[in-house]
Amino acid sequence: MNRRNVLIAALALVALPALGGGKLLINGAGATFPFPIYSKWFSAYNKMHPEVQINYQSIGSGGGIKQITERTVDFGASDAPMSDEELSKAPGLQHVPTVMGAVVLVFNVPGLQALRLTPETLAGIFLGKITNWNDPALRKDNPNAKLPDLAIAVAHRSDGSGTTYSFTDYLTKVSPEWKSGPGTGKSVNWPAGLGGKGNEGVTGLVKQNEGGIGYVELAYASQNKLPVAELKNRDGAWVKPTLEAVSAAAAKAEIPDDYRVSITNEPGAAAWPISTFTYLLVYKDMPDAAKGEALLRFLWWAAHDGQKMAPQLDYAPLPQPVVAKVENTLRKLTVQGKAVLAASK
Repeated sequence: MNRRNVLIAALALVALPALGGGKLLINGAGATFPFPIYSKWFSAYNKMHPEVQINYQSIGSGGGIKQITERTVDFGASDAPMSDEELSKAPGLQHVPTVMGAVVLVFNVPGLQALRLTPETLAGIFLGKITNWNDPALRKDNPNAKLPDLAIAVAHRSDGSGTTYSFTDYLTKVSPEWKSGPGTGKSVNWPAGLGGKGNEGVTGLVKQNEGGIGYVELAYASQNKLPVAELKNRDGAWVKPTLEAVSAAAAKAEIPDDYRVSITNEPGAAAWPISTFTYLLVYKDMPDAAKGEALLRFLWWAAHDGQKMAPQLDYAPLPQPVVAKVENTLRKLTVQGKAVLAASK
């Protein structure tokens, strides 16, 4: 059984409805970006605490924000920090960073296993201005590669997506034309390409279409054995999307108290330019005593023991200063007015 099937099996295990016997079912929904690590976490935590089952719907960051705002789930999940406007509709909501990850460019070109893309070339592809794999811009980036006369098939997200937010946030920083056109968002008006739902959908489109290229979280590239492009970062260095490169992107970032921060196009010769935190979204005061306490204790576990599972699934653990900041945040969160983790160490 391959790792992807193991993950799916794990999700099926934790998605079972609670069946009496004092069992507690906590429901969440949102980002597909962290789905592989969340599946692993929820399964592992359930084995240690059989009385707690966490059901997660991987529907995209936009859907997760909508559901937690409407309080139809116990927690939401997003890679995109919520905007001031979104937060005004959900007063009392707290971002809790869980791990970091890389948004990568996967491609499907016969005979091509290595690819380099400058920011200008990447923007040109997604603007629909570079339409063939033997375009002069691609030949300039890849002088030793055999690039075929083959149409480029762009794949992007069709749903409200934190992965899209990170990708378009990056393009907005490096391309004036992108900034004045599609811009940054969980959903944008794409100039070119086909849309797929979730990271799974974009991965599927690239695999199915010869000449395909799309953006997904690194774990999806690894699970599907798709090659990923190197990018030229802000310092002018060619970099591969390693966990070390993601950590380097966060090394100099100023993390605000609400954790709403972008770490795309960060300085540093080793930094991967499309890196991001991903967040769970919870209310600062939780109304359900049993669920609230169980969720907070899970979050504490995820910020500590859960981090050890991140690298094997292609996510970067939180930097230690961020873990310390998260600890302080979790201690202040309350359940029916009571700070249940106040004494946690």
